[in-house]
Amino acid sequence: MELELLISFIGASVLLTLMPGPDNIFVLTESITKGQRNGIAISIGLCSGILIHTFAAATGLSIIIQKSAIAFSVIKYLGAAYLFYLAILATKDKKPIIALSSDQSFKPSSFMKLIRKGFFMNVLNPKVSLFFIAFLPQFISKSGIDQSYQMLALGTVFMIQAIFIFLLIAILAGRLTDVLNNARFWKFTKWSKVSVLALLGLTLAISKK
Repeated sequence: MELELLISFIGASVLLTLMPGPDNIFVLTESITKGQRNGIAISIGLCSGILIHTFAAATGLSIIIQKSAIAFSVIKYLGAAYLFYLAILATKDKKPIIALSSDQSFKPSSFMKLIRKGFFMNVLNPKVSLFFIAFLPQFISKSGIDQSYQMLALGTVFMIQAIFIFLLIAILAGRLTDVLNNARFWKFTKWSKVSVLALLGLTLAISKK
């Protein structure tokens, strides 16, 4: 795996993880309303589920690559189309309304129970699997180790950076609320997200791997 590909992957992963979406907004609201502890546990659960999607994408795509170059090309173009679809959806994103008041009525849950909650929220979301099937192939090199191992490695890298960012969100939840409630910030991040997804889709579509 070339260093340039890895750096590009990390850069794209960080940008996508930072963009406000259902998962990091959920971590933010949980941290604000139910405390930092809940946000941290949910973050660990959500991010650990990434490994399941990565394994599914790695094993499935590696079989397709071995069986048929044409089939893999079809998957590649479908993946590019899906990334473009996500970019179009992102143009319709609206600024989230984040409650500032704490919820004092909830019953404290065990740390492991909260991790399991986040884990199953991620694993049972088919959109995450589709995203990784579309996202990972464009950062795979033909040279070096087996492509399925490369995808597993990339998925692990994605998980590590996601955990780091989600934990920061949980810890800095109070300060981030004011930022996310700023209309100008939301407009900037929305169009940045559209640009990143569209660029990834275009890169995948024109790749010759």
